[in-house]
Amino acid sequence: MLDKSAGHTAVIREEELQFASGTHLLAGRLYHPAGQARAAVVLNGATGVPQRYYRHFARWLAAEQQVACLTYDYRDFGDSARGHPRRSDATMAQWALEDQPAARAELQRHYAGVPLWVIGHSLGAMLMPLQDGLKDVARMIVVAGGLVHHHDHPWPYRALALAFWFGHVPPLVRALGYLPGRAVGFGADLPAGVYWQWRRWCTTPGSYLPETGSALPRPKWADAGVPVDLYAMADDDVVPPAAVWRLGDVFGDVPQCRTVLVPQEAGVQKIGHLGAFARANAALWPRLLPPQ
Repeated sequence: MLDKSAGHTAVIREEELQFASGTHLLAGRLYHPAGQARAAVVLNGATGVPQRYYRHFARWLAAEQQVACLTYDYRDFGDSARGHPRRSDATMAQWALEDQPAARAELQRHYAGVPLWVIGHSLGAMLMPLQDGLKDVARMIVVAGGLVHHHDHPWPYRALALAFWFGHVPPLVRALGYLPGRAVGFGADLPAGVYWQWRRWCTTPGSYLPETGSALPRPKWADAGVPVDLYAMADDDVVPPAAVWRLGDVFGDVPQCRTVLVPQEAGVQKIGHLGAFARANAALWPRLLPPQ
């Protein structure tokens, strides 16, 4: 296809995929550069953010950076949904510990021998330190991902978070059997199991770390020694910089680069929690990649 999505012109190829994660089929889209790829990226999305949100960034990677990119939706969400979310038993841990490694394996099937990078947006990075199959990862790029507690949020956003975790939303989820995201202003309907696990981790000091070694695996990243780049947004009320650095500590004693992106310095008006991948903020995209 001829792509002009970020002010450039290049021929890239987009391929729709389905691949297995356990007994589930995940829907993905693979963006192929025109020539030989210098790297291949799995883009792990944020909670409730469909893969199509990342399409402009993925096209830019393929067309401008000669980097292949796989986007996908987690089980029972977005293009991977096979029914109403109230019929799903999916959890956030399954999205991270099963679906994310399945996506890496699928990308390696298409791009064997090419350096494998992982870009994790929010949830897409949050549980990466606990995963298996890390020896093949050459670089981890964390974008607005962290271990956040509701006390970390600045006001007035904290009031919204408290209502989401302790106000009218939990009774709705219990009554309906799923999170009615569109109705409560979240933007996407989610399985109840995803919401309850998410709620527990965002209202517990240490997030998921108290569960490691019992319900969840222990952190494994330091054993792999893979370098990590962490990007926090100065205007992110959802996952402020301190929460991003907290996640950096979980990655352990590996080479790390920690960067706070300030909108004015990056030449954009605002970034927030989702804006790093917005088409309007394409000016900051080169800053998210390791130097060539």
